[in-house]
Amino acid sequence: MNDQTVVEKHTIGYVPPEDRHGKVRDLFTLWFGTNIAPLPVVTGAAGVTVFGLDLLWCIVAIVVGHLVGGVFMALHSAQGPQMGIPQMIQSRGQFGSYGALIVVVIAAVMYLAFFASNIVLAGQSLHGIAEPVPVSTGIVIGALGSGLICVIGYRFIHALNKIATWVLGIGIVLGTVAIFASGVPATFWSQGSYTTAGFLATVSLAALWQIAFAPYVSDYSRYLPADVGVRATFNATYLGCTLGSILPFVFGAIVALAMTSGSDVMTGVRDTTGLLGPLLLVLFLLSVISHNALNLYGTVLAVITCVQTFVAQWIPTARSRVVLSVAVIIASTYFAIGVSGDFISHFVDIVLALLVVLVPWTAINLIDFYLIHRGKYDLASIFAADGGIYGRFNGKALIAYAIGILVQIPFMNTPLYAGPVAGELNGADLSWIIGLVVTGPVYYALARGRKLAASEVAAPVSV
Repeated sequence: MNDQTVVEKHTIGYVPPEDRHGKVRDLFTLWFGTNIAPLPVVTGAAGVTVFGLDLLWCIVAIVVGHLVGGVFMALHSAQGPQMGIPQMIQSRGQFGSYGALIVVVIAAVMYLAFFASNIVLAGQSLHGIAEPVPVSTGIVIGALGSGLICVIGYRFIHALNKIATWVLGIGIVLGTVAIFASGVPATFWSQGSYTTAGFLATVSLAALWQIAFAPYVSDYSRYLPADVGVRATFNATYLGCTLGSILPFVFGAIVALAMTSGSDVMTGVRDTTGLLGPLLLVLFLLSVISHNALNLYGTVLAVITCVQTFVAQWIPTARSRVVLSVAVIIASTYFAIGVSGDFISHFVDIVLALLVVLVPWTAINLIDFYLIHRGKYDLASIFAADGGIYGRFNGKALIAYAIGILVQIPFMNTPLYAGPVAGELNGADLSWIIGLVVTGPVYYALARGRKLAASEVAAPVSV
């Protein structure tokens, strides 16, 4: 990369060949290190605390869910080197310049929820390490730390996760060993039991964790050289994100079963891992600050994408990204301090509700990229005010998108609505499966046969 400045200069614009750098293996450490953090630990515990599974079936459900959901996440990542632009900008090629705003706004809200929940966890973790420090002070420190990493940008995020892969990976394995070495409660192996509803719900939770990364995963592969193949990008991302997620999810379930009191899961980490407990809390605190920079980075790029839709001539610089980052940090911190007492308990519900409208986008984006356009797009049109050859709205994509949402309704189980099928399954939310299975074929049937314009990228997708 010719540009050696500390702060990343690109925002949503195309990354030219001379600015491409890195190795595909960097994606493994990025996504492995990112996922070993407090939030996946807390989420993994839900398999036993919320859905009532025993440890064996909880682990099976966690593994199945991540392996299935990771396929979609990694397929999005593989688009990055081929296009050299962020995922949300690339969506204009399917939905049109205005049509894509539907998903961009939803993604921005979801990653704001991720960011806010993580700085709350940072505040709680710091308070657990040093009780005199108020949770609100910890929230501010967590937000500022993530903001600094986000402002520096892409290179720093990758560098930190290379370190986190080893330190956190070893830490969570040692933490698991410590729990069993110190002796688990007599009820550890007998708690919970298999239920189909609980199993399906845990599979869905794990799969949706992976799919939640889809709107911004290629933002972190777009700097790789264009000749990096789809297969190599897919493999590195898939292995990093699935393995990095399975470990903390399983660890969270083990901690929840080993806890002898009704305290929160992160307190349980401290209490069940013996002398290693305080060190793990420190590592998790550093982890949540580091990987939360991705949520802030994704939020800022989504906001920039929204503004650039109406001011097409504006391709913002690093200064714009810094200013927006500061604004998001201030607003999120104010909100997080106000709701820190009960925000985490509602976090999973928020994400599940938002994913109902993101799942059909995933299906449309992947079908369009791999089967309709085969990676060939007109970059000038993607950044044009009127959407160029893609227009402001793509009716076929919007029809498929609407159908994809409607067919999920009977299977939904969200705070806003619980469908009749979900009720029959004791609350298991399978709407994401229906959304993927229906939306993909519908969009393919509507869009197949489209002839590529002469202006669309001539080079085929590199395998």
